Amino acid sequence: MRRPDLQAALVTAVAPVAWGSTYYVTRQFLPADAPLWGAAVRAVPAGLVLLAVARALPRGSWWWRAGVLGVLNVGVFFLLVYVAAQRLPSSIAAVVMAAAPLVMAAMAWALHGDRPRARAVAAAVVGLVGVVLVVEGARGEVDALGLGASLAALLSSSLGFVLARRWSAVHPVPVVASTAWQLLAGGGALVVVAAVADGAPPVPSAVEAAAFAYVSLVATALAFVCWFVGLARLDVASVGVVGLLNPVTGVLLGTLLAAEHLSLPQLVGVAVVLGAVAVATGRSGRAAGPRAETGSSVATGAS
Repeated sequence: MRRPDLQAALVTAVAPVAWGSTYYVTRQFLPADAPLWGAAVRAVPAGLVLLAVARALPRGSWWWRAGVLGVLNVGVFFLLVYVAAQRLPSSIAAVVMAAAPLVMAAMAWALHGDRPRARAVAAAVVGLVGVVLVVEGARGEVDALGLGASLAALLSSSLGFVLARRWSAVHPVPVVASTAWQLLAGGGALVVVAAVADGAPPVPSAVEAAAFAYVSLVATALAFVCWFVGLARLDVASVGVVGLLNPVTGVLLGTLLAAEHLSLPQLVGVAVVLGAVAVATGRSGRAAGPRAETGSSVATGAS
């Protein structure tokens, strides 16, 4: 792997590792009866912090682009993930979201003609098998609403990430700025919906406030910036495979906190996922598209 590819892969990996802790924190420390406000409180502070760092507002077409991406990647996605985390076993949710590399690659090909590399697709399939092993067959009671929320979250975020990559290539903007705009657009929409549907926001306890701070600043602000850097520098399928570190992190975190032991299938699954990530982000893992504009977006968007 060339050094720029390795750096991009390592930066991208920060996102799924941070996201891998979100299910645990949500289930253990956040209120289950306020999903709208929970999603809003995750998005808005993260967006404000990044906007203060970027010190830039959208221009031209980025006003409506940020709105669309904010709804797909933040508003709809955060709400659905919050619902899924409360109603669906994390093992089942992990397997559903493990299909993201294949869904993202298919959408990029269908919408923009970005044909996925066979190597990355193969790594995505192998990685999906690894995730199933990691969660030991995704056992647990399946809640229909939770499963539907998880599937809808997968489709919403996959479409949003593909569009974000394409639009950032055609109209380059700094990653921190575009991420801030998306978080504020999606978070703002969530605040309005939450206020109408649920009234005043609940008053969090000290533990809940600390959990919200972690989810917002680390698992959202930092994680999304790293993820979009990866989308600018690696192809869509490879970025999706790196995202498989999410369930691996979740299982390892639960094991450490619960003092449990990994079974042999889980250990094999972890090795398989790590191998898939290494293959997908190997020497040929540089982004091939979207077409000629991508080169400028890498230099500008990752600043």
